[in-house]
Parts: sequence; C-alpha cells; structure tokens
Amino acid sequence: MLVETKPSTFNELISISGLSHGTDVWLNNAQDLIHKGIVTLNDAICCRDDIMIYLIKKGLPPNPAFKIMETVRKGKALKDPEKWAEYVSLMKEHDVPDWYIKSCETIKYMFPKAHAAAYVTNAFRIAWFKVHEPLAYYAAYFSIRADEFDSEYMIFGKEKVRNKMKEIDLAGNSASPKDKNMYSILEIVLEMYERGFNFLEVDLYKSHSTKFLVEDGGIRPPLNSIPGLGTVAAEGIYRAGHEGEFECIDDMQMRSKVGKSVVELLQKFGCLKGMTQSNQMSLFV
Repeated sequence: MLVETKPSTFNELISISGLSHGTDVWLNNAQDLIHKGIVTLNDAICCRDDIMIYLIKKGLPPNPAFKIMETVRKGKALKDPEKWAEYVSLMKEHDVPDWYIKSCETIKYMFPKAHAAAYVTNAFRIAWFKVHEPLAYYAAYFSIRADEFDSEYMIFGKEKVRNKMKEIDLAGNSASPKDKNMYSILEIVLEMYERGFNFLEVDLYKSHSTKFLVEDGGIRPPLNSIPGLGTVAAEGIYRAGHEGEFECIDDMQMRSKVGKSVVELLQKFGCLKGMTQSNQMSLFV
C-alpha cells in the first residue's frame, strides 16, 4: 500500500492507516480508483470522517452529511435501498461524482480518523527513535515485545543469528511454535547487528532482571534472557546482588533462593567466572 500510494505527508500516512484498517475501503475500491488515475490518495475515501467533511464542502447540510457517513461506515449503504436512493439523489444535486457514490456503496467498514491519527503518531515516534536513538529503540523493543528472546542464539554475533534463522526456515511447518515466534525477533536482532550495534555479555551484577539496558555503546541483556532461567529466579538474583556482592556460589544460591539448575545456567553463560563454590577453607590438603 505504501509503495503504491507513495505518501509524502503526515496526513497521507493517516489516510493509509484508515485504508488499511477498513473493509473494502482499499481493496476493490480506492486501490482500483488510484490505479486507473480517477483519484489520488488525497481524494479517496480513507477514514469515516472524510465522507462528512467532503459532503459538507460540496454543500450538503451537516445533518444529512453525517447520516450518510454513518450509513457508509457501517456498510449499510445498499441494505436500505429506498433510503440510500434519497441520499444518492441529494448527493447528485450537489455534484458528488458517480465514482464517489460507488465507492460509498462498496465500503463494509471504516476506521475513525482519530484512531488512525493516534496509530500513525505512535508509529512515527517509534520510527524516530529507531533512526535517531537506535540503542534506546532496540533496548525498549526487546524488553517489551521480545517474549521469545533467547540469549543462546542472539547475543553471540550475527552468524549465530543467521544459522538459527536458516534452521527454522529448513524446518518449515514442522518448526516448533517457540521457534516460529522467535523468528521475527531474530530478524530484529540481525538488523541491529547489521547497523553496527552489539550485545554485551549477561553479567551477574550489571544485568537487570528483565530489562535490556543501554551501556557502553551496546545493549546489556537481562538475566531472564538466558533460556531456562525464569523471571522469578532472575529477580531473586538481581535483588540479592544489589544488596551486596556474593561471597561464593553457595552464598549466591542461598540469598537468591535459586536451585542447582539455575547455577548451571549461569555457569554456562560465564556469569560465575572467578567465583568459588564455597568460602569455607579446607583444613586438609
């Protein structure tokens, strides 16, 4: 839709949002009119408000203009032929073109302009951050949207990301639901790498329990991004680590209230490097 309409203004983006959320507003309707050169994007019916405003500009009284808009946006133009014939006659009296009337008759549902404006405003803000504050964008995206983020495949460089994507592609429909959900996140991770940004290692003290942090020109993944390490365990480790440095693995395990399996996961990701199992001295050698 963006390629076909080539929007150049914010208002046109709002129009496209209206077209994409409506039923039979773009397909079998505005798309054909634009392709045939009958209308431009600015002239097409895109949001429900467009109808009332257009008809008032054509000279229709506000009340019937509003009623026509309500009829069209609910997809009821042809469900009451007698009433619609009255509306058509009124529109023709005010030189509303035939293509416009036909477009109204085709529509099944229309999106309100205020909703379209809110969606586009939000998308525009996100796009600005993606371009101008990319690390903040990726950190926020992974923290909020990436439920299937898996540090095992995502934080060790783009080749590992590509290999996982190929693996999922080759599996096709037999890929697990988890892998299918992970694919879109892998795409964003690969995009981040291609833009020259990298992940920092998961750190016992520097990593947050659940949030990705912008740090030293990179992004620090949270503790719960380690596959198998749940949010409860991550929050326990994070809370205990900020109360004071761990003396040993046993101390970390006891204060964080985590099991042996969590310790093994932390060891696998190098989070316990240099930490002894116990701080007790042996009397026998």
